[in-house]
Amino acid sequence: MNELCKIIKETVKPNFLNIRTSIQTYDRDALICGAPCWRWVYHALHSADKWFINPAEYDEPAFHEEGMDNPDNATSVVLSDEQLLEYLDFIEQKTYDYIDLLTDEMLYECPNGCERTRMELILRQFRHISFHTGMLNGQTALATGKFPMWVSQADKYVDDGILFGRYRKGRIEK
Repeated sequence: MNELCKIIKETVKPNFLNIRTSIQTYDRDALICGAPCWRWVYHALHSADKWFINPAEYDEPAFHEEGMDNPDNATSVVLSDEQLLEYLDFIEQKTYDYIDLLTDEMLYECPNGCERTRMELILRQFRHISFHTGMLNGQTALATGKFPMWVSQADKYVDDGILFGRYRKGRIEK
């Protein structure tokens, strides 16, 4: 039985729901450390896309520009929130499909060409997604005085009423 893989899948679902909420509630153009929030979203999503499975065998998305995953680097590409959410949908499905193929024993192995075990890669992305989700939600809390809805388990929500009702097209109504 793949008990660990089952736990991983059930635990990654809230991570994806939380970053989705962040994208739906943040001010995409607000600056954090000099970069607009949407660049931090892309940074977090790109990292999950590249590092959750195997960074040694990874193809950049078609819209990616060299260095775009680092918010400190200039880029000619500007992704809309809709594009970021579509990218999140892609990453989420790719991740679930990957976890469904894993066995608990495989978690202790390093994927081809990678020096970290699958478990290390997964845990690092849990931490990274959660960090950036909190950073984005902190920006939203500062701007609105309220914290976006937070999911602690896929079926457990902490909702203070800020999600969707006061937002239009994923943007904060002021």
